[in-house]
Amino acid sequence: MAVPKRRTSKARRNKRRAHWKLNIPRLVICPNCRQQHLPHHACPYCGYYKGREIYQPKERKEE
Repeated sequence: MAVPKRRTSKARRNKRRAHWKLNIPRLVICPNCRQQHLPHHACPYCGYYKGREIYQPKERKEE
């Protein structure tokens, strides 16, 4: 069975983990209501997708 000959240093370990970061979600602006939403998804504010109404969104509670 393979066993490491030397201990992995902190620098080498941290270089390997350097790319484990969160990505900011990409957002697009809805041409119908000007709200931001995820691309390729129906707008949760107005219910439109590609210029067509897909569903009627429920009324949002204003806090």
